[in-house]
Amino acid sequence: MVNSLQSTTTLHNGVKMPRLGLGVFLVEEGEEVYNSVKWALEHGYKSIDTAAIYGNEEGVGKAIKDSGIPREELFITSKLWNGDQGYEETLQAFETSLNKLGLEYLDLYLIHWPVPEQNKYKESWKAMEKLYNDGKIRAIGVSNFKEHHLEDLMKDAEVAPMVNQVEYHPHLQQRSLHEFCKQHNIQLEAWSPLKQGKLLDDPTLTDIAKRHGKSTAQVILRWDLQQEVVTIPKSVKQHRIQDNADVFDFELTEEEMKLIHDMNKDERVGPDPDEFNKR
Repeated sequence: MVNSLQSTTTLHNGVKMPRLGLGVFLVEEGEEVYNSVKWALEHGYKSIDTAAIYGNEEGVGKAIKDSGIPREELFITSKLWNGDQGYEETLQAFETSLNKLGLEYLDLYLIHWPVPEQNKYKESWKAMEKLYNDGKIRAIGVSNFKEHHLEDLMKDAEVAPMVNQVEYHPHLQQRSLHEFCKQHNIQLEAWSPLKQGKLLDDPTLTDIAKRHGKSTAQVILRWDLQQEVVTIPKSVKQHRIQDNADVFDFELTEEEMKLIHDMNKDERVGPDPDEFNKR
């Protein structure tokens, strides 16, 4: 039952992952990210999602430490950047992230992009399997992987990915990928669930929001939850962080779910994973 910020989904290795968390993409290191994480934790969030390339792991770690919340109650994710892919490089990059965060282990570590030009993600995955088997990471996964990347990775993997974090919102529903992930017990997770704010004035969503006395953002996040997709909206404003979590006291009807279902355009705001080679 998805009825609170403490609601979790169980990954295929038995680890429980919160269904809603805070993302900190494009949140500045220092006071901005510190406050964002601090407010989220004070409001009851348990899941924080960062990445090496965001450049804000230290601020995230400081807010976690200062919160006084027992480490085992939190779910912390970071990601391996493209230029750090490869076996030894992954082991080193992981240690760097862990040190910056000031943590002894991560709950989830993801390969950030498949990076077609390098094609090193299998080497990186071997390193992540080692870290997982050594107990340094509770769950391992990928980000921005399409079906063919997942198939390729799983051919040689000893441990199947537990999570695939991708761009996912009403204009990019990635239904075949979602279905593939369900079949293989890979939890789909949404980044940019609000399409970087571009959906907030959409008339279909605005109409549904009015019916429930909610905001369009809350409707989208509720839709994610009812689609069994983990979601990590980002905000640096305290009231928005609180509002984004206020999605557990209403439910979208089948008709409303269908209206949102019909909004799909296969339209991205981020790069296509088959083409993204940034180092």
